[in-house]
Amino acid sequence: MDNIVDSLNNAYQDFLAAAAGVLEAKEASGSQKTAATDAALENFKQRWELFRVGCDQAEEFVESVKQRIGSECLVDEATGSVAGKPGHPIVGLPPISAVRLEQMSKAVRWLVIELQQGSGNSAGSSNPNSNAPFDARFSEDTAQ
Repeated sequence: MDNIVDSLNNAYQDFLAAAAGVLEAKEASGSQKTAATDAALENFKQRWELFRVGCDQAEEFVESVKQRIGSECLVDEATGSVAGKPGHPIVGLPPISAVRLEQMSKAVRWLVIELQQGSGNSAGSSNPNSNAPFDARFSEDTAQ
């Protein structure tokens, strides 16, 4: 994470320096278009693009961390790994096993893939493995 912050900070500082370079070149040329102002503007454009790339990378990193934290919290909540405060029992759904949670997650992913491919008829799906994500040991998966 430090590398991403440092990279973004460096790109920002370079961007600011390029902006200052454009202003200085314009002032030196008396606001006339010259080779120096064109070069300063091109440098500014390149630094702007590098800064945007740095921002995009930082945003992707933040999103991946958010997803990882969310997944970990979901697993903790579903498996009952989150301890309640002393004297306060955890209320809600009973915990399920991590294996069972993974099976359900796979089932949801299969359904999403089927829907994205336009085969929304899950009952008569052409996918022979459409029931594969479910485990027959669990009665709620087999009882229809």
